[in-house]
Amino acid sequence: MAQWLMENDFEPIIGYDFQFKARPMPDCHFDGIIYCKVLEVVPFKKLSYSWKLGPGGGKINIDSLVEWTLSPKEGGTQLMLEHSGFKETEDVAINTLFTMMDAGWLKNINKIAELINAAEHGATLT
Repeated sequence: MAQWLMENDFEPIIGYDFQFKARPMPDCHFDGIIYCKVLEVVPFKKLSYSWKLGPGGGKINIDSLVEWTLSPKEGGTQLMLEHSGFKETEDVAINTLFTMMDAGWLKNINKIAELINAAEHGATLT
């Protein structure tokens, strides 16, 4: 997961609390830590976890859900990523939130595609 997304202490155990570490963005009320809990693990099929963040000091202003689903497809596997449950708060406007998340997930999905393509051709990316 660190290679795909960002530094973390993830374990694929239902109920396990873990954190992603990112660059803090104080202007967006984000201290750089994403607090997560593993909610569902179905090997080779599905992974879901909570995704909470905020400005720090124990305050959470985004509480959402991330779901990764794999399904067989002719010639390979289809990946579906759904990040849902966003609500506008006093600190974060929904348009700002979608812009941030959209850019971040697009960057990460492209990184995953590069890693898969490199592995298919016997190369590794650092």
